[in-house]
Amino acid sequence: MLSYRHSFHAGNYADVLKHVTLQQILIYLTQKNKPVHYIDSHAGAGGYQLTSKQAEKTGEYQLGIGKLFEQTDKPALLQDYCQLVRSFNSEHSQRLKHYPGSPWIAAQCLREQDKLFLYELHPQDHLMLSELFASDRRVKIGNSDGFKGTLVHVPPVSRRGLVLIDPPYEVKTDYDKVVTLIEQVHKRFATGCIALWYPVVERWRINALEQAIKATGIANVQLFELAQQRDTAQFGMTASGMIVVNPPWTLKSQLEGVLPYLSELLGQNNQGSYRIKQLSPEA
Repeated sequence: MLSYRHSFHAGNYADVLKHVTLQQILIYLTQKNKPVHYIDSHAGAGGYQLTSKQAEKTGEYQLGIGKLFEQTDKPALLQDYCQLVRSFNSEHSQRLKHYPGSPWIAAQCLREQDKLFLYELHPQDHLMLSELFASDRRVKIGNSDGFKGTLVHVPPVSRRGLVLIDPPYEVKTDYDKVVTLIEQVHKRFATGCIALWYPVVERWRINALEQAIKATGIANVQLFELAQQRDTAQFGMTASGMIVVNPPWTLKSQLEGVLPYLSELLGQNNQGSYRIKQLSPEA
């Protein structure tokens, strides 16, 4: 199935959590001189127009990056994230018209010696992604299944890297496939950082996902979740989260400093909340 288009959801609160987390992980990984490999299993188009019919139809960005961008009291970490988003827009633009995807954010955080391996199956999104990075020699783009392609690139020679697993979950078997992929990546690249994004549409699926990841026996796994409304809501996604294997030692304290702010700001009808959980202890 290739019906999912992220252009309807770009810049929503789930993107805010995902990209703040992504930015901080890559800042940490690039502190050492060794090359870093970034692998994105479901890269999308790489960038999105917030003035498009798709984005305007849902208006999700207005309750995500749009709302956060307007705040003058943001913690410094969120100011840095918003500045990164601003740089994806025209220098003279008075408001946000574009929102970057994970590949572009990663490319800005990474250096000349680093590499990006991006996978995207949707033909139109693959074309847009290819055009966005046409002049960037660090980037290799595959028009194939990211669940399989990801494994080709681990472990990197430098033994430093981040694997982002970010499927749309439009096929429910994705909840099982992400656990299998985490196991496979970790088996080949035990010291690597793996970041999994997930949506909360049915809470029981996330409970099962957590248990399945714990059952792998992989050590040092943390969970960060941001909810816009209570799970009792009867429609759509109520929350989203990031599960991180081998997170930077700084990540937990960084997100502890911003998730309370984001849950209050971006929550709907005073229903915003967050979770920070150590799924498995360090070895």
